[in-house]
Amino acid sequence: MPELKLDLNRLKAERIAKGMDQQQFANKIGMSRTSYLKREKGVVNISVTELARMLKVLGYGKDKVSLFFTQNVPKNEQD
Repeated sequence: MPELKLDLNRLKAERIAKGMDQQQFANKIGMSRTSYLKREKGVVNISVTELARMLKVLGYGKDKVSLFFTQNVPKNEQD
């Protein structure tokens, strides 16, 4: 079964494209820089609520959430 995974590189790229450093972005989403950094690096999972706040700050509606996910298909399901 295909697995969806949050694309942390896309999240980081969008933050940078909007001209925000980690501290600025963390402030806008209501968390410390350290807490945000752990999420951006994949050390801590991002909750649905946190992702919704991040999308809002980046200027994306909830209908665009799929832009931030990749789909991993196991080898035995390919072809």
